[in-house]
Amino acid sequence: MSCLAYMPDDLVSTAELAEVTHVPMNYLAKVLQSLAKADLITGRRGVGGGYRLARPASEISMLDVINAINPIERITECPLKLENHTGKLCPLHSRLDEAARSIIDRFGGISLHDMLAEDPTTRPLCNTEMTARVDITLGGINPKKS
Repeated sequence: MSCLAYMPDDLVSTAELAEVTHVPMNYLAKVLQSLAKADLITGRRGVGGGYRLARPASEISMLDVINAINPIERITECPLKLENHTGKLCPLHSRLDEAARSIIDRFGGISLHDMLAEDPTTRPLCNTEMTARVDITLGGINPKKS
């Protein structure tokens, strides 16, 4: 998603994404399917095909991305179905639920754009060579002028 956000107007192939993210192509294909199913990316097959964000990075929360791949779920009842835990969570599950709530709150409140604009000197999860052709500014993610 980071790499696609740096090039919002380009279609980026699975092979190119695999190369710059160092993610095995087979696994990446499954991740891309999940992202497409969640309507976060769109794709086009064939020569000149690839993937791009389905909407601007400012409209995609980091929680959207996380939940597309591995949803964070709150714990509302004992996952072990223990009788003496009916109606309440044990201290362990209570703290795990607090952690899940904290993650949901934190990542739900930050967009993909916010994450990338936070430190323009680094490009999260992207090989710098690929994204060197683009520049990020606080006003948006814009193609770098050559």
